[in-house]
Amino acid sequence: MISVVVVDDSAFMRKALSTMLEKDPEIRVVATARDGEEGLQVIRQHNPDVVTLDIEMPRMDGLTTLRHIMMEMPRPVLMVSSLTTEGAEATLKALELGAVDFIPKQLSKVSLDIVRIENDLREKVKEVSKRRMLRTPRPVRPAPTASAPAQTAQVASAAPATAPSRPAMPATRASRPVRDVVAIGVSTGGPPAVQKVLSQLPADFPASILIAQHMPAAFTGPFAKRLDGVCAISVKEAESGEKLKPGTAYIAPGGKHLRVEQRVSHMEVVVTTDPAEALYKPSANVLMESVGQSMGRRALGVILTGMGSDGMEGMKVLKQKGGRSIAQSDATCVVYGMPKAIVDAGLADEIVDIDDMAAAIMNGLYK
Repeated sequence: MISVVVVDDSAFMRKALSTMLEKDPEIRVVATARDGEEGLQVIRQHNPDVVTLDIEMPRMDGLTTLRHIMMEMPRPVLMVSSLTTEGAEATLKALELGAVDFIPKQLSKVSLDIVRIENDLREKVKEVSKRRMLRTPRPVRPAPTASAPAQTAQVASAAPATAPSRPAMPATRASRPVRDVVAIGVSTGGPPAVQKVLSQLPADFPASILIAQHMPAAFTGPFAKRLDGVCAISVKEAESGEKLKPGTAYIAPGGKHLRVEQRVSHMEVVVTTDPAEALYKPSANVLMESVGQSMGRRALGVILTGMGSDGMEGMKVLKQKGGRSIAQSDATCVVYGMPKAIVDAGLADEIVDIDDMAAAIMNGLYK
């Protein structure tokens, strides 16, 4: 049985989330709380497997509560987020601080989306609960004397500041890379993983990067802007008609797919809503297939943490056309779903820890 604590200042949200979760016989909501202070008390009391945490609450807000959880009693935390620019900024900060994922707060309207939100919520809780022990080593170290916000910010920024243990670029750096387009598919647990990878790439990275991250439309712009501020390469939300440039990462806009098309003298970015029936928008399958068809041997496909198998079918095409593929390791994924799918299908040329992923991508350009 998976135990959950729901922390939210809205009585409606506490009830709605509890009802959704307990429709699954494997999940039990052991307690609810109205704010962060009460939330910390019930988490200490019930020691739940997973916590859902609102961001805006009286007395103690969600980010402050999250800092306390991660320092004192780390466990998977799902943020309850409003789909606004402000909500996106706060949620992305929460993901940096250790939250594993988020769920949308707009549950008050009766719509078909509610069914999908319910299913995603239960599936996320069940998946992230399996990773609990992977998120507990940090508290073993003595806590620094800095204040809680500074402390957590230091932890959050430590990974990007750490240089890869191996050389940043292979010895053949001066030669022309075999592959000059990298396609990345990622979902649950993705934002911190993507930041870790992109922030370790040099400004003169000799390839273009296209990223399909499962994320709402309100989030992808702020996500790209945040990454651009911490990376040596350029990062932006993709726009149709752009010419692919080396040293630039293009984030697929939420609710749309990302493709590439060959023009007379260059490769061009295409942002589209087709196929409309795709389960995810953006879809890693659509991106991988497009890059494979257009680039062939020049393509490197990367699948990072995420639920489900999005990216596997597209990776088959990429591999058939001569591309290379890398999967994130089970031990370093928040959810080992998408990478597992390509590993089990025999499509992964390498399986790599997230700390080594940037170096593996750079070396992979020359293989």
